[in-house]
Amino acid sequence: MKLFVSPRAPNPRRVLMFIAEKGLSGITHEVVDLTTGEHRSDKFRAKSPLAKVPVLELDDGRCLGETRAICTYLEGLAPDPNLMGRDYEERAFIEMADRRVELYLFGGIANWIRHCHPGLAPLEQPQFPDFGRSQGEKLRAVAHWLDRELATQPYLAGQRFTIADITAFCALEFARGLMKFRPGEEGMPHLQAYRERIAERRSAAA
Repeated sequence: MKLFVSPRAPNPRRVLMFIAEKGLSGITHEVVDLTTGEHRSDKFRAKSPLAKVPVLELDDGRCLGETRAICTYLEGLAPDPNLMGRDYEERAFIEMADRRVELYLFGGIANWIRHCHPGLAPLEQPQFPDFGRSQGEKLRAVAHWLDRELATQPYLAGQRFTIADITAFCALEFARGLMKFRPGEEGMPHLQAYRERIAERRSAAA
């Protein structure tokens, strides 16, 4: 199998971290250069019609896009360690945590960066700075909620590490780099401590 990734892009990092947690080997990586528009080429669009990374090309030539879909495939391929739920009930609660983080934290961060960071201007036209700033305010409201959650439990979905924590960590790292967002400096000590704890995992370096 081959995974198409792009340096510094957060969604490929989520899949790479998932692979590292699983201890999977034999998946090669191919870099797609977003800065030169390689993702918009006909060659890459044949694998990813919407020009998005990551994409997992299976051994039979089929291509699987969308981060969570790729992780679902890998979870079935390597069920242990379990990251997405052992039964329908646990899967539902883990998915709820993961979706909340992806839609409301990660989404807000991505929108701020796309519309407020000058470095993203070549990739996001037109930029709407007022919209981006409003997203920055909304994501902080979500971050404060996460801070309260993490005051009572060690991980986002409860008592163990799951895919929701991968999504949250990669979101926080994306914001840390391009937004200079430090939860501890904005009155969110539990979220900051959580970030530091996840950063110690070996998969965080993936």
